[in-house]
Amino acid sequence: MSKQTSWGVVGGGILGMELGRQLAGTGDQVTVFEAAAEPGGLAMTWPIAGTRWDKHYHVILPTDDRLVKLIEDIGLGDSLVWNKSSTGLFAGDTLHSVSSTAEFLRLPSLRLVDKFRLGITMLYASRVNNWQRLEKISAEKWLSRWSGNKTYREFWRPLLRSKLGDNADKASAAFIWAIMKRLYKARTSGAKVEKLGFAATGYGPVLDAMVDTITAAGVQLVTEARVASVATNSSGATTVTLADGTAREFDKVVVTTTAPVIADIVPELTSEERSKLEDIIYQGIVCVSLVLDRPLGGFYVTNITDDGFPFTGVIEMTALVDPATFDGKSLVYLPRYTTTDDKAWGWPDDEVVSRFVDSLSRMYPDLTDDDVLEAKVSRVKNVLAVSVINHSDSIPPVWTSVPNVAIVSSAQILHGTLNVDETLGIIETAMPELRHGSPLPSDAKEVTHD
Repeated sequence: MSKQTSWGVVGGGILGMELGRQLAGTGDQVTVFEAAAEPGGLAMTWPIAGTRWDKHYHVILPTDDRLVKLIEDIGLGDSLVWNKSSTGLFAGDTLHSVSSTAEFLRLPSLRLVDKFRLGITMLYASRVNNWQRLEKISAEKWLSRWSGNKTYREFWRPLLRSKLGDNADKASAAFIWAIMKRLYKARTSGAKVEKLGFAATGYGPVLDAMVDTITAAGVQLVTEARVASVATNSSGATTVTLADGTAREFDKVVVTTTAPVIADIVPELTSEERSKLEDIIYQGIVCVSLVLDRPLGGFYVTNITDDGFPFTGVIEMTALVDPATFDGKSLVYLPRYTTTDDKAWGWPDDEVVSRFVDSLSRMYPDLTDDDVLEAKVSRVKNVLAVSVINHSDSIPPVWTSVPNVAIVSSAQILHGTLNVDETLGIIETAMPELRHGSPLPSDAKEVTHD
């Protein structure tokens, strides 16, 4: 029998837990370290509206095969619900429904020729597979070429800024292409109706079932265990040292955190490795969860192209999820996707809520403070690694120069936005190299998360 390998996994989000489960699948010993009091990362839940629900909004696309399979594997396949989704657009101080082609064509802000070119852009994006070529040009240049300068200024640029803020001008065409391609797949091939899925009781039971599953597989999950360093000791073993001074030795360690954290806790990285990690541009999120005693516009997503809003969109979760889940109340997310140096990080929670609710009233003039029953603020500074020009050149490899220290992180997403299915794709790509124990020859690698 071959010797068991002991693995330390830094980070107890869905990425870290599923990675631990797969590493333990062949009998290896695995310990997962999570800094927070409970696992989950960006999928973490909290008490709101009298129940336990997600801190940040999540949906599942019908084509998210890896995520659907994971939920089925942990015994919660029957909890998945698929509902028709609707989309709104706030432009020119007016709320429009753009849930169908006919509604889109009635938009007054764009000429018919602009709408035609916009549709051609989306259709073309759904057919393109060569992301390598798209990451060599900016989103602005590519969108202007296909949709026209006017449509870029009045439609695409406000949407890019809503997702990327001041980083919008740095994004490559591969970023917006990946988003369009993924959302296009949400529409069924027949009626082209957008259907989105979710776990009927949120991610809480999913995380609980994942903990039960990895524990049954022999994985040790250690919470409230902030890792201070991952380094090689004098005997050649890899030591994980926690902030409280506790140290554990492993044969191999995988770090699943964001790039800035990796650069901070792995002191033996070369200056080039550290520089590349620190140069990755991240987007953060300041998100307000509102519990209202009334529905809003009935749109799951409302995009905003007008200026002057402190949030970058409106997510009316109860336009997708049965309001009975929240005792008949409405749950609304107001996300502000922003740069890591944005002034909003310094706003106190009550100021964030006040600014956001006041601006929401601009969209819904009949909304009053009395309609707001509860408000909670979540802040995460490093959420998404922005796909800039030639972003693939900055993707960290799985194995670092430090012996037996590997990286499996959302920083390795090649393009597009962060979502759970994409995260599982990172594991799928990295696992052969982890099993091999060293980088695979380039012709043996298969990039699957495209």
